[in-house]
Amino acid sequence: MNVTNHSGRRAAALLEDARHRLAAAVGATPREVVFTSGGTEADNLALRGAAALGAAAGKRHLIASAIEHHAVLRTLEALAEEGFSVTLLPPGADGVLPAEAVAGALREDTALVSVMLANNELGTLQPVARLAALCRARGALLHTDAVQAVGQVPVSFAGLGADMLSLSAHKFGGPRGAGALLCREGLRLPPMLRGGGQENGRRAGTEHLEGAVGMAAALKAACGQMEENAARVGALRRRLCGRLLSRRGVEIRLLGHPQQRLPGIAAFLLPGMSGEEMLLRLDLRGICVSAGAACATGEPGPSHVLEALGIPARQAQNGLRVSFGAGNTVEEADAIAEAILGVLEGAFWR
Repeated sequence: MNVTNHSGRRAAALLEDARHRLAAAVGATPREVVFTSGGTEADNLALRGAAALGAAAGKRHLIASAIEHHAVLRTLEALAEEGFSVTLLPPGADGVLPAEAVAGALREDTALVSVMLANNELGTLQPVARLAALCRARGALLHTDAVQAVGQVPVSFAGLGADMLSLSAHKFGGPRGAGALLCREGLRLPPMLRGGGQENGRRAGTEHLEGAVGMAAALKAACGQMEENAARVGALRRRLCGRLLSRRGVEIRLLGHPQQRLPGIAAFLLPGMSGEEMLLRLDLRGICVSAGAACATGEPGPSHVLEALGIPARQAQNGLRVSFGAGNTVEEADAIAEAILGVLEGAFWR
């Protein structure tokens, strides 16, 4: 950004104001904010940067949960092809990764542990603060993909004790194509993109000013409405679950931890019907749901998240994800429940 003229200085001031606002909303310092094009780039920057630091120190072991977003899992696959050792840990049956499993997997050559703060398919929250303390005691870095959590539940980078945290603007009402990686002060990640040295040398390329400003404004608004919205969508989720799980003769299974979760996401395992088939039938009624994670819809095969829970591959295709937002109503929650039950009971085409 050219700061030698008035317009450039004004743009730089707006960018730094956005950096300060974003940092304040997530319990970070402005110097810890690296603007990116979204959560995927932030994840790649964190994993590849930490791997490079680890390799330089003779540490080439990486750990992640088996239910991470594909932005993490596929980056780890690429790093494994480059000679890194990768350990993927399955969660418990409730979708929560036991801290004991991470403690048992840590080695002297572990460079990084990556565990998402909230799973995008199940809505389950992970014990990131406890995992960060474990990693710190063993000399490993901790990255958390908080894309699904930021703006939905309170998130403090300092409070979590993580070394790196990824977030994405569109998840809390901001513009698409904008995100950030929070990187602990003193941790100098090598850049993934090289060029003009923007973002204090951590991410080259012309800054997306409009995206950064819009992201900061959207996050401030989301945080201001968070408590009210969480209560609203939580009530809708509970209402939906109550109706689906109480119907006699229909064996729907609720997935994920019953309390340790995001307020608005509900994930189910359907009896004898794929999530894709249910999705298509509900779409005919104008109801939008997803068969698994929204960003993975359309990919063939069973959900890797459900398989990681120990659900057989054939059944893992029967997952259905319903996500409520602040604009949804009780009437809509009831309509979704009745539509799902109608399909399962064979009443849809009557």
